[in-house]
Amino acid sequence: MKNPSLLKSVVVALSTFALALPLSACGGGAEAGATSCKGSKVTAGIVNSLSDSILLIADAKGYFKDEGLDVTLSKFDSAAKMIPLLGSGQLDVGAGAPSAGFYNAVSRDINLKIVADKGKLVTDYDYMPILVRKDLVDSGKVKTIADLKGLKVAEPAEGTATAATLAAVLASDGLTYDDVQHEFLGFPDQFAAFENGSIDAAATTEPTATTIVDSGAAVRFADSTEQYNEQQLAVVLYSSNFAEEKSAAAQCFMNAYVKASHDYSAAVDGGQWDGEGADDVLKIVSAQIGMPVDQIKETVPSFVSPDAEVNLDSLTKDYDFFHAQGWIEGDPLDVSTLVDNSFVQKAQSESGGQ
Repeated sequence: MKNPSLLKSVVVALSTFALALPLSACGGGAEAGATSCKGSKVTAGIVNSLSDSILLIADAKGYFKDEGLDVTLSKFDSAAKMIPLLGSGQLDVGAGAPSAGFYNAVSRDINLKIVADKGKLVTDYDYMPILVRKDLVDSGKVKTIADLKGLKVAEPAEGTATAATLAAVLASDGLTYDDVQHEFLGFPDQFAAFENGSIDAAATTEPTATTIVDSGAAVRFADSTEQYNEQQLAVVLYSSNFAEEKSAAAQCFMNAYVKASHDYSAAVDGGQWDGEGADDVLKIVSAQIGMPVDQIKETVPSFVSPDAEVNLDSLTKDYDFFHAQGWIEGDPLDVSTLVDNSFVQKAQSESGGQ
């Protein structure tokens, strides 16, 4: 090529193209993600409830497709049933409560990673309040947390994060976890138990909490966030196979999840379903879970960090509580080895923190 100017232009163009290639392989943004993950199939477990809002948003708004992913949201009747499938690699992504059972599963060589926030108790977002039967409050039998001593208090199961919440609330008024009688009932079953008087109080999550209060069977008695703020109640889990062997797809999935987390956080800003973009979010969630928009708006939303990072300090605190209660099997775990915030951190970095 005899024209020096033309030669220089070609060299510059080729250099620019070469520099662009690595960017398209690392999932940096919608177009890049689509290039690196195009055609990747991902199966994610959901329980089809309000707690799945971010995943539902990412799916409905096309954020997964923008990353080149073909995502199937598989419905489970409980998050616990996802754990063995995640451990075997039959499920790529799932939800989990940081419970004693979860940690015991990990101890039995079910290799999982906690990769993102799915729900925290934070000031103004008390989506798991302590409820007390209305007649006990009206009669004056229960005026303070200390008055719960010896009474029947419901939780969804033994050894869950809810137990750690309840323990913190009881401790705020001089009681221990063992100073009350524990009844283990699923959240929907707590409604009937309040009505027939078989329980006196409960740690109840939304939307069941609002349904019970609206019925007049119980009242919101204690704000859990006042005794245990920033508690990590729900997390996103990756199978080890997905996190390690399919890391590009795992990153693309998280790029979409973090983008949806910003939409969700804006919609529930201040603990109400009336923030920026709330109408769209409410329609998406309502259509998926079959709950009317008006009913969803009455509930207290969970808090999810806009950056979607997991609160390791809370997970460690709860693990220590489970261990102290004798619920942990085998040798103690270092919880930090189970947490991998790198996916959310990279997603934030590539999105510019928007």
